[in-house]
Amino acid sequence: MQVSSRRKRSRRTRAASANGNGAGGHRARSRAALKAAPRQANPANLLRTRLPQPNMEMERSDPQFKAALKSFSAAARYFQKQEYEKARVLFEKVAVSAARELAERARVHMVLCEQKLGRPAPAPKTASDFYNLGVAKLNARDLEHAVEFLSKADKADPEKEHIQYALAAAHAIQGNADVALEHLQVAIALRSGNRYQARYDDDFQTLASDPRFKRLMSSGDGHNS
Repeated sequence: MQVSSRRKRSRRTRAASANGNGAGGHRARSRAALKAAPRQANPANLLRTRLPQPNMEMERSDPQFKAALKSFSAAARYFQKQEYEKARVLFEKVAVSAARELAERARVHMVLCEQKLGRPAPAPKTASDFYNLGVAKLNARDLEHAVEFLSKADKADPEKEHIQYALAAAHAIQGNADVALEHLQVAIALRSGNRYQARYDDDFQTLASDPRFKRLMSSGDGHNS
């Protein structure tokens, strides 16, 4: 009788595992859930730049994009080694490339290199100039100047999703929830992909418990660009 009971228990255990119940099934579901969950971008990537992702103008498989990415990566290594002049030259090369995503980031880092080298940066004139300075200040957590420059960029070129997103991030870090949500709502209306990015952006941690932010993040899947 004891042998028969053990066999029955063994069959029930195997059946539970096969059906996804029990410890074995739980581990399998956990692994599947981890694979299905969206990954947050590594904050160490691309020198911790927190730029909104603009619409891509070329595929990542494009040879020009690959060449720009190679130059950007080399510039990033020089920057981390504090070889700012070498980094600046390579960032300048990327800044004029057709890879818009990388070009935006490269222009921001050109400003940072100039600052590290102690050179006076050219006076900002265009919305792009003010935006690049604003993002550089945002990355440095000089929030007062970040908002100042980004606001000037917005005034010079209104209704641009990347400027609205950066303003939302700056105000969110400052704790200005109302203003941050206004800008973020506009950024998402202009490019719905900003919703997905904001959902996993550390800059919006201060808004995580705000019901308005939760509603904004749950409206749509945010995968469109």
